[in-house]
Amino acid sequence: MDPLAFGLTLSVRPTFALAPTAELLLFVACGVCLGTVSGLVPGIHANNFALLLAALGPSLPGSQTAVGAAILAAGVVHTFLDVVPALALGVPDPAMAATALPGHRLVVAGRGREALRLSALGSVLAVALAVPLALPVTWLMTEAYPTVRTHLPVVLVVVVLLLLVTESSRRSALAGALCFALSTLLGVSTLDLDPDAPLALGGMLAPLFSGLFGAPVLLDAFDGAGVPPQDDATLALTGREVGWSAGAGSLAGAFVGYLPGVSAAVASVLSLPLVPDIDGEGTREFLVASSGANTSNTVFALFALVTLGTPRTGVMVALEDGGGGAGVGALPALLATTTVAAFVGFVLVVVVGDEYLRVVGRANYAVVSATILALLVVLSWLFAGFVGVGVFLVASLVGLVPVRLRTRRVHLMGVLVGPLILGV
Repeated sequence: MDPLAFGLTLSVRPTFALAPTAELLLFVACGVCLGTVSGLVPGIHANNFALLLAALGPSLPGSQTAVGAAILAAGVVHTFLDVVPALALGVPDPAMAATALPGHRLVVAGRGREALRLSALGSVLAVALAVPLALPVTWLMTEAYPTVRTHLPVVLVVVVLLLLVTESSRRSALAGALCFALSTLLGVSTLDLDPDAPLALGGMLAPLFSGLFGAPVLLDAFDGAGVPPQDDATLALTGREVGWSAGAGSLAGAFVGYLPGVSAAVASVLSLPLVPDIDGEGTREFLVASSGANTSNTVFALFALVTLGTPRTGVMVALEDGGGGAGVGALPALLATTTVAAFVGFVLVVVVGDEYLRVVGRANYAVVSATILALLVVLSWLFAGFVGVGVFLVASLVGLVPVRLRTRRVHLMGVLVGPLILGV
C-alpha cells in the first residue's frame, strides 16, 4: 500500500453506518445521559463532561456535527437539572432560613417541589424565547462587537460594579470586592499554566471551576440539616408572572452570552431589576429568572461561537475544540439539539426531582460529599495533572470565602473576568 494512502486512511475518523438524522439522535441521547449525570451529581460542572467528550471526539465513530450535538445536549440538560442537587444539599436549619439561598428558603418552607417546577418552567420558557430572539440579538451584537471588544475592560468593570452595588449591604459589597480580588489573583496565577495531564484539553478550567463552585457547596453540605417534608407542587405564581420572570432571565442571558468571562450566574444577578417582586421576597421570581438565564445563556453563547468565532462558556470551548461542528452549516442541527434537550431536561426535572429531594435530601451528607469531592480530585487530575489537583485545593479554599463573608458566590467569576480587565 502507498504510504501516503496509508497515512490518509489513518487520519479518517470511523463513522456509523447510520442515516444522519439517526446518528444525530443517537449522539443527542448520549449527551442527554451525560448531562443528566453531571446535573444530578453535586459538584460536577457541565464543563467536565463537555471537555471529556471533546477529548474523546476525534476517536468517536460519528460525524463532527453529531459529536458537537452530544456536547451541546449535555450542556443544555445540565442547566435544567443542576437545580435539583442544589435544592437537596446544604439545606440550612429553619432558624437560618432568612440567610439561605432563595431555593433553600422554599425547601425549608416545604415548597421544594414547587421550586423544582418553577426552575424547569424558567429554563424551558427561556429557551422558547431565546431561539427566535437569537437571530436579531446576534445581528445587533455582531454590529456592536467591534466597539465592545475595543472597550472590553471598561464594559467588564461596569458589570463588576453592577454586581457589587446590587449586594444587600455595604459590608456585603466590600466582601464581594475582596472575593473578586482573590479569584482574580487565582486566575492570573493559574489560567496560563500548561501542565502534563492524561487528558490535555480544557487546561485549568476544570480544577478552577470545580474548586471555586463545586467543592465549597459539598463542604458546606457536611453540616446540612436535610430536607424537611415537602408539600404539594402547586405554583404560587401565575402564568404571566412566570413568563415575565423567565423573559427577564432570557434577556439577561442574551446580554452576557456575548461577553467573554461573564457567566450565567452574572446574568441571574443582572436580571434582578427586571424581575417583579410578587411574593414579597422575590424568591420565586428570582428562581425562575436565574434558571432562565442559566439555560438561555447556552443558546446565545452558541450563536456567539458561530458568528463571532469566540467560545463564551466551557461547553462552547469543548464544542469548538472537540466537536468541531460549530460552523454555520451545523447550526440547524445544533438548534434542533437544543430544543430536544430542553424538552427532555424539563421532563427530567419533574420526573426525577421530587424523588431526588426525598432520597438524597435524607442521605448521609458526609458520605455523599466525601465521595463527590474524591471524584472532583480525580477529574482535576485527568484534566490538569497533579498541578490541577493543587489548583483545585487552593480554589476550594477561595470558594469558601463568599459564604463566610455573606456575599454572593458570583464574585468568584473574577477568576476569568479579572485577567480580561487587566489584559493578562
